Amino acid sequence: MTATPAAPAEGLAPNVRGALWMLASALAFTVMTTLVKFLGADYPPALQTFYRQAAGFAILLPVIARHRSAAFATTRPGILLFRSSAGTIGLILSFYAFQKMPLADANALSFTRTLWLVPLAAFVVREKVGPLRIGAALVGFAGVLIMIRPGAGGHFAIGLPALAMLASSFLFALTITGMKVMTRDHSPTVLLVWAATLGLIFALPGAFMAWRWPAPMDLVLLCVMGAMGTVTQACYIQGMAIGDAGAMAPIDYVRLVFTTLAGLVLFHEIPGVPTLVGAGIVVASTLFITWREQVAAKQARAAIAAARDLPEAP
Repeated sequence: MTATPAAPAEGLAPNVRGALWMLASALAFTVMTTLVKFLGADYPPALQTFYRQAAGFAILLPVIARHRSAAFATTRPGILLFRSSAGTIGLILSFYAFQKMPLADANALSFTRTLWLVPLAAFVVREKVGPLRIGAALVGFAGVLIMIRPGAGGHFAIGLPALAMLASSFLFALTITGMKVMTRDHSPTVLLVWAATLGLIFALPGAFMAWRWPAPMDLVLLCVMGAMGTVTQACYIQGMAIGDAGAMAPIDYVRLVFTTLAGLVLFHEIPGVPTLVGAGIVVASTLFITWREQVAAKQARAAIAAARDLPEAP
């Protein structure tokens, strides 16, 4: 019997297969951000966001057609509206930052979404956040200060692009927090369908105000950029689903390497020492936060399992 093409991959350990999906996600993300920057001179962030959302909606159209009303089944449309509006604004701000800043610098700041999740977990989801996670978040934000160098004369001194990426990361952290709430009684498919549909609707006003008819080649590149955004999400979700989340999280930071190389080769961008040092601090702190979350989740599962094994009270 001849093996199918998927057989070699199926024989790999789950964490290895998950790592391959995470690498594919990082590569797709790099292609998307490179195109965002390349097309930024002629197509503003709001218009690029429209193409990104349109591509995601087009890819999910078969799912919507197959499941119809079930794909939109929800009991909490308010949270879905908030998630999509925050996500769309966050996407516009991040595209603006990628257009105006070196790719490596903008990408390093984008990882602050994990730092924002710490206070949001405490105040929104009401999770217990210990001093170690709080301390790691504070250290991470110190790394941000090193990168943006308030008051410095360098090209990465704090300005609108850096503030836009920080605001974008905060908004994306809000969407992740909302997703944690919604996954308690909503399937991932329903959340994806609502996000794609509402994201396209919310992107329309900005696209109309900045509209220009793209040249044929530009249209192809805009569509590829939009599709790569959806591929990035799909590969990331697949990698996290197959591999252990604690092992997959560090691999996501290979995006820093890919975007740095893309910026250097295509745009002649050379990261400065403050960017490298600050990015290293942010990566280390977010990895620690991820590890602590994994430890807390395992302890919670162990406590539940132990409680189930206790004899009933007389």
